[in-house]
Amino acid sequence: MSNVNLASALSAAREAAAAAAEVILHYWQRGVDVEWKSDATPVTVADREAELAIRKILHEALPEAAIYGEEFGHDGGSDGLLWLVDPLDGTKSFVRRTPFFSTQIALMREGELVLGVSSAPVYGETFWASKGGGAWFEGQRVHVAATDTMAHASLSTGNIKTLTRDARWEALGGLIRDSSRIRGYGDFCHYHLLARGGLDLVIESDVNILDVAALAAIVHEAGGIFTDLEGRALGLHSTSALAGTPSLHAQALARFRAAQGG
Repeated sequence: MSNVNLASALSAAREAAAAAAEVILHYWQRGVDVEWKSDATPVTVADREAELAIRKILHEALPEAAIYGEEFGHDGGSDGLLWLVDPLDGTKSFVRRTPFFSTQIALMREGELVLGVSSAPVYGETFWASKGGGAWFEGQRVHVAATDTMAHASLSTGNIKTLTRDARWEALGGLIRDSSRIRGYGDFCHYHLLARGGLDLVIESDVNILDVAALAAIVHEAGGIFTDLEGRALGLHSTSALAGTPSLHAQALARFRAAQGG
């Protein structure tokens, strides 16, 4: 097994997130031109410069680890230590002057997520976690809520376009009908709320692992459960997210499985 000092790695990830924040805030204040990728998603100089700043710090701190970044791809293997980096998750929000964007940095060790940093510089929040070390926000350890009944639950949806195409759409409708309230915070925001007990269940059907890897590590260390919509542990090819308190995650997963005849 690949050995790594998680405290040192977490310190490097937090330093890298802070360096990215400086870049992002600079361009937030002055504005940027927008380019469009082949998949019709926007990219800016802020995305690229932030990733370069992150890569420099992570490589110096842990040279044996590969890095998989949103803008510059995968520079090594994925069997040992692998950094997962989205320097500016939420570029569409960034270019529309909406503060719902963040920097996401996670470390995967032999396929297992072992730390994560989620930094939202304009929104004013940074969360971090490492395996066995808990989840933290503003110097305080955070925990998911104790909510265990759907009637008392606050749930949030993000990207759910794919979910509309199959029987799980009706299952989601049932969850909404049975819950206390429904929100659509999206992006990093609803996972931050979940980790600190302000929300109970998050559902997304259209994500990239770079969007949610760090957030999954944080929610897990806060006592929550974070899988894909099929209940599988997250991996490099995951495209959906189901995160919540242990009881509500189990209830939602059972409903989604039943909808698909599972």
